[in-house]
Amino acid sequence: MAWNPAVLGAWTEEFNGATAVINLAGRSVNCRYTTANQRAIMESRLTSTAAVGTAIARASAPPLVWLQASTATIYAHRFDAPNDEVTGQIGGAERDAPASWHFSIQVAEAWERACMAAAVPRTRRVLMRSAMTMSPDRGGIFDTLLGLVRRGLGGQSADGRQYLSWIHDRDFIRAVHFLIDNASISGPVNLAAPNPLPNADFMKTLRAAWGTSFGLPAARWMLTLGAYFMGTETELVLKSRRVVPGRLAALGFKFALPAWPEAAADLCGRWRASRRGEQAA
Repeated sequence: MAWNPAVLGAWTEEFNGATAVINLAGRSVNCRYTTANQRAIMESRLTSTAAVGTAIARASAPPLVWLQASTATIYAHRFDAPNDEVTGQIGGAERDAPASWHFSIQVAEAWERACMAAAVPRTRRVLMRSAMTMSPDRGGIFDTLLGLVRRGLGGQSADGRQYLSWIHDRDFIRAVHFLIDNASISGPVNLAAPNPLPNADFMKTLRAAWGTSFGLPAARWMLTLGAYFMGTETELVLKSRRVVPGRLAALGFKFALPAWPEAAADLCGRWRASRRGEQAA
């Protein structure tokens, strides 16, 4: 059923008696942070989250759990230690991060506040602080990174020290089911594989999984220029997102693909298979 978060229409009837509501709505951040785009990024998240909260509050038999999208980008740009839900540092005050990166933190914090502000006492709320979800789908982050590798451009970005946190798409789905089934879980939960790694190692492993050894590295100035022409921001590749799944691990969740070499090999194989299928069709 189509929905319009600005109008509490017939879609709200689906919430009555539901086991779970999962809200992933929000404009893509893969764009230039112009004033108009920033407004759209923020408003799309806050409007949809507020609408879901209102619909749950009005339901006579509200959902048992509300899984609300958030982002691992909420954590600080850092190299010294990983960010889990308890000891992790929320970003926004880093001395070595550009001021333009603070917008992402503001969005993440406002997004989570919008969820927690809803008057839904009978519904458990989980804030899914997701890392980059790697899937072979066309146009996704994995497709973009693999495209660089396939063109011989998949070397490290800048000095390659910045950590990249990720989660395999199948583990993302498994984690969602785990969060629905475990009634003791509420609040922020990191959806990220337990083994984030520096950009240089991440790209080297991806090249190996694809079967190529060479990847042209990109200096910071090259990334700045490329991001401008591609209509995106360098934050997506330069921020060090060293995020680990502290709560999922403590609760006994077992990742099917916790390490990047195996995950990358699986994704490359599925990417090839899907493209062969497209050509045959």
